[in-house]
Formats: sequence, C-alpha cells, structure tokens
Amino acid sequence: MAVWLRRSSSSSRRLIKQLWVSNDYSTNTNSSLTGNGGVNYHLQRVLLSRLISSPVFSVRRRFESTEAAQIRTCDPQYYSSEDDDHHHVQPSDTDQGMDFPGGRVRFTPQMNFIPEYLEKRVPCYRVLNDNGEPISGKIYQQVSKDMATRMYSNMITLQTMDTVLYEAQRQGRISFYLTSHGEEAINIASAAALSQEDVVFAQYREPGVLLWRGFTLQEVANQCFGNKMDYGKGRQMPIHYGSNKHNYFTISSPIATQLPQAAGAAYSLKMDKKDACVVAFMGDGGTSEGDFHAALNFAAVMEVPVVFICRNNGWAISTPITDQFRSDGVVVKGKAYGMRSIRVDGNDALAVYNVIRAAREFAISKQKPVLVEALTYRVGHHSTSDDSTKYRPADEIEHWKMEKNPVTRFRKWIERNGWWSDEHESEVRNKIKKEMIQAIQVAERLEKPAVSDLFTDVYDQKTKDLQEQENLLREVIKKHPKGYPSDVPP
Repeated sequence: MAVWLRRSSSSSRRLIKQLWVSNDYSTNTNSSLTGNGGVNYHLQRVLLSRLISSPVFSVRRRFESTEAAQIRTCDPQYYSSEDDDHHHVQPSDTDQGMDFPGGRVRFTPQMNFIPEYLEKRVPCYRVLNDNGEPISGKIYQQVSKDMATRMYSNMITLQTMDTVLYEAQRQGRISFYLTSHGEEAINIASAAALSQEDVVFAQYREPGVLLWRGFTLQEVANQCFGNKMDYGKGRQMPIHYGSNKHNYFTISSPIATQLPQAAGAAYSLKMDKKDACVVAFMGDGGTSEGDFHAALNFAAVMEVPVVFICRNNGWAISTPITDQFRSDGVVVKGKAYGMRSIRVDGNDALAVYNVIRAAREFAISKQKPVLVEALTYRVGHHSTSDDSTKYRPADEIEHWKMEKNPVTRFRKWIERNGWWSDEHESEVRNKIKKEMIQAIQVAERLEKPAVSDLFTDVYDQKTKDLQEQENLLREVIKKHPKGYPSDVPP
C-alpha cells in the first residue's frame, strides 16, 4: 500500500507539472509565489490532494475533521516523502530527521529520557476560594441570578434526596444506595453547562445531571424501589437510572464500560453533523480500567466531540489514588493520547461550569475530544455496602465535609450577591424533604413488574431458549411459593 501511494504521488506530481506548463502558469505566476522552476510548492500540494481524492487515486479513509485534513495536506512537516527533498534546503546534521506516520521526527545527538514526572504539577483552575469569594476580578462566564439560584436549589435537592434515600436503605426499604455527598458541584454545574441535546454516559454518582434535566423525585424513587413504573422494569439495582427522554444512558455496574460506548456515540453525532456532544463521567478508579484507555485513544484518533469528565475524589472504594497511578493525577493522560485536557476544582461550582461550558464548545466546534479532571472528595461512604472509616481517618472526612463543602461554598457566593437567605434555605430544604418522603411512600405501594417482563425487550419475539427459561422459572415459583415475593404479578 505504501509503495502504491509513493508511486501515485510521483505520478500525480508529474501530472501537475504538465498541467502547470500547459496552462502557462509557470510564466504568468508571480515569482514570490513560485520556486525556481516556476512551480508553487504549496499549490502543488493542494492540487496533489485533489488528484489523490479523485476516483483515479482515491483511498477510502475514515471520517475526519477538516482541520486535520488541511494540516496533513498543506503543511510540509506532515506526511512528506523522499520525493520532496529537492524542494527543501538541505538541513544541518542536527536538523535532520525522518518522515514517519504522524509527522516529521527530528534527530538529536543528545540521549534524553522523558522524565516520569513534570517539574511542576498541573495547576487547578478555580474561580471561588473556600470561602466563596472570587479569587480574581474576572469570571470567565458570568452566571445570572436565575441560573445561580437554580444551580444551588438543585445542589440541595441532590443533597437532601441522597440523605433520605440513604436512610431508607438503612431501614431496609431498598436494597442498595450510593450518595453524591461532596460531589454535588460536579453533578449540577456540569449539567448546567450542557445542552439538553448532549448525550450523557454517567457512571453512578451523577444523578444530579438527571435532576437538572427534569427527572422527578418520583421517577428516582420508582427506580430505587423497582416498581412497575420503573423504566428499567425492576431489572437493575437501585441508582442505575436511565432516561431516553433526557438523553441519559442507563447506568451499568461494571466500571468504565460506558467510556468506549461514549466515544462511539460521539462518532455517530459527528457523522450526523449534530450540534451536540457526548459527555462521559467516570471516577478515578475508572481510569485504571482498560476501557478508559481504549476510549481516549479511539476518541482522539477518530476526532469525535466527547467530553470525558473524571471525578477524582481520591478513593476508588478503599484504594487511594497513590496506589492506582504514579502520574500527576488523570489530567496528564489526555496529552499522552493527543487531546486537550484541564484540571479544575471540582468543589467550585462556578469553575466547573466555566470549564465544562468551554470544553463543550471546543468539542463541538473543533470536533475533538477533551479530558477534564475535577478534583473533589467523596465525603460519604462508597455505598451502603461500605464503611469508609475502616480505611481513611475520620478527621480527613470531617475536614472536607466542613471546610471544603461545595454546597456551602456556592451558598456563600450567592448570599454575598444578595440572591439567597436563611429563610429561603429552610423553605426549599423542607419542601424537598417532604416531596422525597412522599415519593418513597408512593413508590413502595406500587406493584412490582410482572415476571414476564424478565424475558422481554431483548428480542422482538421470545426465542425458544428464553421461553424455556420462563417456563422453568414459573414451575419453580409454583413449587416453592414461599421463596418468592407474593406481590409480584405473573
């Protein structure tokens, strides 16, 4: 293939010279635009690219960005060949290099290993300090009163919802739960920066994105209780939400499986020329999975509009980040795969909003991926199956809960602007708590999905093996009725 392309390139260049001479361009073109032979090297490149894209010289290639195509076509440092040597001034020994897939590589007499660590850690973008005060006189994206109060209301909605449902699990009313305590800013601020048309692939600690998009507390309760109104028909564990209406793909328990799916979905948006992007969330533990690396590489190579958001909360269940990787966090992994990346204070709602808004605009306008590392802290236990005091000190948890609380920080900022008060705080919290408790009571009383629903929604018609499995299950239930819930319809 490489030999064929070189021969095609040489043939094309001869054709260009013939076309050039036959049209007298060599004598009529300004000498400042041409070489000694009267042939404009840049225009040769352009004409050559057109010839190669013609039916005679066409090579099927992937769907890629216009910017990438222009760079590779017009810039001599990319994809040059031995046939081009006579167009260049002979370089010195230290400037010599070789053409290699991806660009020209220069030689050096110095043997230098790339250091494993940067001299300085990547800085962390923030707008508000821990006391809710702007650290500079200018905020990248001004947030209106309505937007700010809506963001804060959603943050305390998420906080209250988590508290009530966590207690419901402890009472034995649901089987499992997982909170977002300490990470409310990432949830809500990122959601506020997105469009409803953007497609979300969440992990399991981002229910705030759904709340922002209009998912109700009743819908949350229905899913956690697995009743007949649950969109997943009771097939998933609690907190595994999903909503086609809100462009929010259903949560999957296995870590990081959503990331390659997100890259593929972004490629689909690119092909359809949609004015939207994909947003994929993960925890720091997810970056230790192979799917993370496959997703980033695919997204970078295929140049797709996806924003990867890593909630680096310091702990992958009981595994600290120091036992996961030796790199400077997650942000530096983006450069290794050839994509833009940034580190942001995940407990600063304004900073997260600004970063995700800018990342979204870049991903859509440039049709390229972005990696965002949000530094935060998981104040709660990993889940109701975990006791985090067994592997981290209580005073560390208390410090982040009290001194670096993202909800408190944002409240101080809106109060300083005169947009919030203690009375409003009490009113909203009481209202949300009442609504959540009522939603739980309704969800508990609703019927469970029918047994037959276990075998639907995979094939248009039940296959023979599925029908056999259903028949077997019904026989077992009939034989051991006390071993199965009596409130499950047939």
